[in-house]
Amino acid sequence: MTTSVERDPRLTGDEGVRGHLGAFRRRVTGGELGALPVVIGLVVICLYLQTQNDRFLLPGNVTNLILQVAAVGTISVGVVLVLLLGEIDLSVAAVSGLTSAVMAVLAVHGVHPVVAVLAALVLGAAIGAFQGFMFAVTSVPSFVVTLAGLIAWQGVLLQVLGSTGTVNLPFGTGVSRLVYTFFGDVVGYLLAAAVVAVFVLQALGSRRQRRAAGLEASSPLVIGVRAALLAVGVFFLAYWLNRDRGVPLALVIFVGLVVVFDLVTRHTAYGRHIFAVGGNPEAAWRAGINVTAVRISVFVLAGTMAAAGGVLAAARLTAVNQSTGGGDLLLNAIAAAVIGGTSLFGGRGSAYSALLGVLVIGSISNGLDLLNKSSAVKFMITGAVLLVAATIDALARRGRQARGRA
Repeated sequence: MTTSVERDPRLTGDEGVRGHLGAFRRRVTGGELGALPVVIGLVVICLYLQTQNDRFLLPGNVTNLILQVAAVGTISVGVVLVLLLGEIDLSVAAVSGLTSAVMAVLAVHGVHPVVAVLAALVLGAAIGAFQGFMFAVTSVPSFVVTLAGLIAWQGVLLQVLGSTGTVNLPFGTGVSRLVYTFFGDVVGYLLAAAVVAVFVLQALGSRRQRRAAGLEASSPLVIGVRAALLAVGVFFLAYWLNRDRGVPLALVIFVGLVVVFDLVTRHTAYGRHIFAVGGNPEAAWRAGINVTAVRISVFVLAGTMAAAGGVLAAARLTAVNQSTGGGDLLLNAIAAAVIGGTSLFGGRGSAYSALLGVLVIGSISNGLDLLNKSSAVKFMITGAVLLVAATIDALARRGRQARGRA
């Protein structure tokens, strides 16, 4: 004898196209904007820059744009995780600089590139563990702990580099191959197909879980439409990049990390614990979640992602110097997460925020460079975009609170 789970019609609604349009409208009016604002903004920015300079969307410039944003985006993935806790990590840029310096010094002293990269990642994780311990166990605010790290790790960077101040990496070999390796033609299309396959499997798995729980779930038609749109986008991107040098390995690494962390945060118990702690630490603790362990582990992941981003940045520039990890790197990494849709109030966001946000920032910077605009203009426009994103987040949160869904 089989039994079926009775589903509340108020939660499931009509599974047809009309029902999903109605559900979408309810989510938007209820403050559940998701990635909609940033996607619209990105399209508008790209179209405007293309009208101002017809080289902006050429294959060569798109490839350069991807290489420019991969490192910052990787760091921003870690920032997203920390923001989901409702905390902040001001040290990620300095950690990326220090770990890339250690990697470069090891590489030029004959250590195998793979070992040098692994050493950088382990160091980043260790720094994250230390800072997470100081925050989660000793109760020093994360702002203070990571601000101290921002200052201290820059000092350690200078110590590691020594009197020379610069370490050069060989171009085209070793670590630099992480950025300057390209997959052409067939491999590029296979990678695009893999992205679509992962999306379909994830969507069908999510649909099955939500239906089993009696919740609203996307219909096969909606999943099919989304998969088709994604397929058009990624296959066209592969085709466009193949007209230049091919699909960069740096893009594969960055997008791969985004997909992995999105799956972890949205489809594992650990990911649900991160959202729970970010939404209400007290309630999470009462529900039996080890809040301290979750907080420390998130900072470990943030430190590891900072190190990975530092390695990619060093591979792209084939050098590490005293200014590595400085400049506007920290601001861009945090801004990308916020612009991409991760809430500053904790408990809301996804790894895709890093991808979308860094594309917005990178497009603005790259496009204004093509227009020969000054750094002052880039800073002002990026700051304005960040303010708009934060305002949208605040207004959306107010809408959710009005409906008791914050």
